[in-house]
Amino acid sequence: MNQFKCGFLKKNILKALLLLLAFPAWTQQGTGPDGTGTFKIDISGSIDWEKGEINTANSLDMASAGIRLPAGRIQGEEVLRGEYPRLLRPYILSLQADSSATVEDLLQKRELSLQELDDVIMEARKIPPSLSADLARITGRYALGLGRISAALTRHSRAGDPPRPLIPAAAADYTGIVIIADTELPIHGRGSSSLAQPCLFPKIWDTEMNLIYDKNMADPGMLRSGERTMVRYAQRESIFRADPSGIDESLLPLVGSNPLRILARRVFGVVPTDPVIDKDDAMTIISTENNRRLLREGRVAFILDGSVLKKSYTTP
Repeated sequence: MNQFKCGFLKKNILKALLLLLAFPAWTQQGTGPDGTGTFKIDISGSIDWEKGEINTANSLDMASAGIRLPAGRIQGEEVLRGEYPRLLRPYILSLQADSSATVEDLLQKRELSLQELDDVIMEARKIPPSLSADLARITGRYALGLGRISAALTRHSRAGDPPRPLIPAAAADYTGIVIIADTELPIHGRGSSSLAQPCLFPKIWDTEMNLIYDKNMADPGMLRSGERTMVRYAQRESIFRADPSGIDESLLPLVGSNPLRILARRVFGVVPTDPVIDKDDAMTIISTENNRRLLREGRVAFILDGSVLKKSYTTP
């Protein structure tokens, strides 16, 4: 077998293995705690971009595992504890990382290792398992912040400088940046339109397709903390509250009471995750040190349609 064929075969075997890891097998089977028989776990969950969390519920059929109460409850909890990392992995791999790649794609490109992925999974918040009313099932629930995944994918050591105009525009200083993109918009370079989609690392472009913001311009310390992402996603009602600022209290600490509100004109990307804003709005952002700082600190919110901000999964 020549070198080309050998390399091609290895590449495709690796791809097949990763696809097996990524495909959500919603009803899982395994060996019971006594080493005989099988058990069945049903999975449900959601990816909530607005809350910035992946939530899963893994429900073990006690009878299928040969577990009897009351002594078997500890056994049931041990089964769930051992299985949840494998069951949570497909949710993470399916996440859109940027406009052209999922987390699984980055894993294949070796921008993320399996060990790093498993380390992220172990950071999930675990809610104590509960029994169903008929005592037939025990369910474990887990929540993982998307910021933890962003942190594992952050590689830069210092924030890059946002672009600086040769002739700055006269611009006020703002407390945050809010880009409104919750309606169907033209896709740049295509003859079609789409709702903007969420991802871990979106970019901002101006109408001349100059890059205004990407993940390398965000403070890496902020991203690596796992508590923040480079962009917060929200719905329109979050910026039209009945108070002086109009900003929902959950968003206020991020963008402040006087954010720059911008209407996106287009979207961009293989998956349309990146808003395209007017050149004049881009100049307002990059013309003052204060407003450039907002990018470095990730004081940016994207307003998207609610239908794209939550994706639910259930056992068929």
